[in-house]
Amino acid sequence: MDSYLIPILWALIFFPFIAFLFTIPYALNQYHKFGSIPMIRVGIVYSFILYLLAAYFLVILPLPDMQEVAAMTGPTTQFIPFQFVIDFIQNTSFVITNPQTYLKALTEPWCYQVLYNLILLLPFGLYLRYYFKCDFKKTVLLTFLFSLFFELTQLSGLYGIYPRAYRLFDVDDLMINTLGGILGFFIAGLAMKILPSRDHIDSYAYQKGKEITGWKRFTCFFLDWFLETLLLSIGSVITFLIPQIDYRCYALGIFLIYFIFVPIVNQGRTFGKQFLNMKLVKMDGSDAKWYQYIIRYLLLYGILLPFPIYLLRLGIFIYQCLPTDISSIFVLFGALFYLLFAFLYYTYFIVLILRQKTLWYEKVSHTKNISTVKQKKDTKENQTNTEKTYV
Repeated sequence: MDSYLIPILWALIFFPFIAFLFTIPYALNQYHKFGSIPMIRVGIVYSFILYLLAAYFLVILPLPDMQEVAAMTGPTTQFIPFQFVIDFIQNTSFVITNPQTYLKALTEPWCYQVLYNLILLLPFGLYLRYYFKCDFKKTVLLTFLFSLFFELTQLSGLYGIYPRAYRLFDVDDLMINTLGGILGFFIAGLAMKILPSRDHIDSYAYQKGKEITGWKRFTCFFLDWFLETLLLSIGSVITFLIPQIDYRCYALGIFLIYFIFVPIVNQGRTFGKQFLNMKLVKMDGSDAKWYQYIIRYLLLYGILLPFPIYLLRLGIFIYQCLPTDISSIFVLFGALFYLLFAFLYYTYFIVLILRQKTLWYEKVSHTKNISTVKQKKDTKENQTNTEKTYV
């Protein structure tokens, strides 16, 4: 039993790291497509990731010693279909003429491997039909290919890491794994009667996408910040290669183009807002004026966000004016104060965004974000079913 529990434990250990790497691109994709991320979708998608990790670790673990694998001389492949039936008869107490041995044979250790291969891809077939809306033929094909990937992973000695295969490439495993996916496909039919359908989730996501949530605002802020930082990083390389170009002028030009010129010609949308289906408007919902973009982004990127940097520069100036005998004490306590202040300052800023508070730079510029999400036709027919709360 430990041979099954240990891989699952490793999957649980790795899951937070994989989920963290997956979260940002997943959030961007969902906000771009639907404008929101219902919690039931999050649960389904992340449980699917955890399942894939667990299945993969169950296939490759436990990893044997390299010398032990090099010393192996047994076969690496088994291409005879239904060999497991012969092995079942030979390795269990099953006697075809004695019905009393039937149930006992099914509970013997040799059957665990067959049952394991059947269950391994059963959830895969369930996910394919329920969430990914695959038909029967596609489910069978994808399940077979997924099983083939596992078998080739074993046959290749974990992609060449080992000198030879340390587990058997078995055609019966392909058959049983695929059968498990087929069972999952039919079990999904029952799940679809209990859980909201994929179309219902999509329709609900579109309706929620019309709201500007704190997480959506933060995602948009992060995306705009990332894109601007990327352009500034490119500029640092350019100015290094071409010293005649002043970096400060380049940075100012990028700011004016990204946050002023682009929203003016793109109806209140930066590249980040356009990707996430958002735009800036006046507080009354009408189109914002060009000077409101200037006020908003100058206050945000010229005062609010760099304020701790201004404070640091002030501290450096004070340090340079202090006598030598007290400057070391000032550096120690000043550094501690600055780090604590900067952490609390930016944390408070993020909290205000997540709590959907109207910040002072928005009040001064009289601007706000609205959603431009439009529901696709293929989900409109399910709008009447979205009164349920899937969060």
